[in-house]
Amino acid sequence: MDENETAQDGPGRRTGLSRRAALTTMGGVGLTVGAAAGGVALAGGAEGGTATPVSATSGAKRPSCVLSPETIEGPYYLDYEMVRRNVTEDRPGVPLILRTTVVDSRTCRPIPRAAVDIWHCDAGGVYSGYEGNTLPGGGTPPTGAPTDAPTDAPTGAPTGAPTGPPPGGGDMHQDPVNDLTFLRGVQLADGHGAAEFATVYPGWYQGRALHIHVKVHIGGKVDRQKKTYTGGHVSHTGQLFFAEDLAEKVATLSPYKDNTVERVKLDDDFIYQQAGSGLLTIRPLHKGRIERGLLATITLGVDPTATPTAA
Repeated sequence: MDENETAQDGPGRRTGLSRRAALTTMGGVGLTVGAAAGGVALAGGAEGGTATPVSATSGAKRPSCVLSPETIEGPYYLDYEMVRRNVTEDRPGVPLILRTTVVDSRTCRPIPRAAVDIWHCDAGGVYSGYEGNTLPGGGTPPTGAPTDAPTDAPTGAPTGAPTGPPPGGGDMHQDPVNDLTFLRGVQLADGHGAAEFATVYPGWYQGRALHIHVKVHIGGKVDRQKKTYTGGHVSHTGQLFFAEDLAEKVATLSPYKDNTVERVKLDDDFIYQQAGSGLLTIRPLHKGRIERGLLATITLGVDPTATPTAA
């Protein structure tokens, strides 16, 4: 089978996985269809059918080729590089089809076989490989005030380097604490530059608005036995965001309404403010029934020759 042909997704995994050895049972490469466009929209879809992506610019014949902004990788990236369309495993939430179109920012032409790599938290704000409602820089929020604060704390400036990661993660990667792999995966772009994932609408955690992390790898290949992506180089690291009107509606649904962490809005998210773009276009898969599924589309403008340093 060609490395870009469709293969069946493997069974979901939650326990008993090693970081690499168990990946041989994971899902395969999926073909995708159609092109996508960036922008902000929440539009109605055909009842009982799959929605068709719409362009942010009425009448546009091809996707935008604006260079997508680089953002921080954050502390929860894991290089499992599992090639699979369905990344949901057993995580509950509103079904989400994420359809990206990768284009060359210099020519507006699609980039076939670009590898789109995504990862995001579940409805409760937890990333696979980690535990608890995740903080921007790692760890879980404290549950109470300290009871053993020193009485002779220094009054001057600290003399040592900080021991924890900066807010937002930066390049301070956190080591995983378990072998779970939900909501992580890689897909190769088809001849139109399109790559599609079946996932769930993400939740939120302390300090961050809703988002999906994304990398675009260029020049690598698929190990057809292990169903993993290897080699090449990363030409883009970014984050994809959700409009506030939709986020408010989804927050009223189960299991999102059980997330007690205060949700940060886009206007208060420092990474979104720095990036200035990355909003997904959203359409319900069933008219007026967002709980039954959503289609999110966006164009990623990438310079395939670039090798930006991960922030």
